[in-house]
Amino acid sequence: MLLTLNYSSDSPADVDWECVPVVGLFGPNASGKSNVIDALVYMRNLVRGSLRESEPGAGIQRSPFALNPAMREEPSTYVVDLLLERTRYTYGFSVDDTQVTEEWMYSYPVGRKRTIFHRNSDTYSYGEHSPESMRQVEGITDSNVLFLSVAARSKQGLVRPVYDWFVGVLDRKPAMTHLLRSVESLDRSGYLDRLTSLLQAADTGIESAEIVDETDEEFAERTARLEGLSRVGRPERYSLQRRKEVFFQHRGENGTFPLSLRDQSFGTRALYEMGIPVFRSLDRGTLLIVDELDASLHPYLSAQLVKLFREPSTNPLGAQLVFTSHDATLLGRIQGEEVLHRDHVWFTEKDECGATELFPLSEFKPRRDENRERRYMAGRYGAVPIVNDELFATALSRRGEVGDVPPDIQVYEDQH
Repeated sequence: MLLTLNYSSDSPADVDWECVPVVGLFGPNASGKSNVIDALVYMRNLVRGSLRESEPGAGIQRSPFALNPAMREEPSTYVVDLLLERTRYTYGFSVDDTQVTEEWMYSYPVGRKRTIFHRNSDTYSYGEHSPESMRQVEGITDSNVLFLSVAARSKQGLVRPVYDWFVGVLDRKPAMTHLLRSVESLDRSGYLDRLTSLLQAADTGIESAEIVDETDEEFAERTARLEGLSRVGRPERYSLQRRKEVFFQHRGENGTFPLSLRDQSFGTRALYEMGIPVFRSLDRGTLLIVDELDASLHPYLSAQLVKLFREPSTNPLGAQLVFTSHDATLLGRIQGEEVLHRDHVWFTEKDECGATELFPLSEFKPRRDENRERRYMAGRYGAVPIVNDELFATALSRRGEVGDVPPDIQVYEDQH
């Protein structure tokens, strides 16, 4: 696997190495869209956690291409090109199941390539501008740990811009438990008011929001339940602290009434959980990775979220959004405005061996007035499922005798 990502924290008008603020990946189911962004998340997690989580001699967890057994023996390679504070960096590594086989970092402070370090297995080389203290780091770097992770923790300032960028990479975590745990940070961050404004703008019927403490009765009941689980040998999953929960005031016929986050529609909850990482990314100028941007969201709302990153007025720090989607309307115009420029769009499709191919819309040289949504749905760009209509219809219409129907399905049908 080879992953390459370009990123810029500067606006395109100020630099000659241009990066787009938005990248949308489109393609059929099982074409590898999620694998592309999962690879980037894997790279971030390994940079952030290899020093903390890798036991000596324990190897490296990875997911090589499963459809070609021969490739399991080959290293997986990841590379990023970054422009941070007007300096370009290239960082990458190759790993197999046991060790880091290669790792490198270069900078281009005056347009010329400058080596910071280069690692081949356990053999290292450095550039003339790399301090002597960096050479001492290799002695405490295990074979299954990234040198970058150790060097950053060892106060090597030369590598910190790249390491700090990885630390700032965000991805959407839609789990309800994660959303509830994030409630306590809403007041401190000031995001509650911004989230409320976002939900109001989306015509959800929400008038206001407030954070409510868990009542004495609720706290006592939950404490007793957790203590009961401990007595039967099940570990406590939550600390015994009083919880906070967000309640939203909704418009009703006779005024407003409160609903908790659990009581909201899927679409409202999706927009709520999307809003937090979006605000964090825009406020910090970092990368945000979102799988299925359009999940439970109306296309207009997805387009508005894209616009927040696309417009310099709402993205002054150069944050970047990388997302996957099945929503072809994002390729066209919504309310008369183009959602994605042609250099924002990439497609994925699988070849005859099951490997993912990633290619940009710009390869097709689309005209400015071209209806990209219609052409994509017509298969002009590829990256659409090839459906066998006859087999598809047969699979959905076939029905055997009653005895051929699984018992649980038969009971359901009998009851309805």
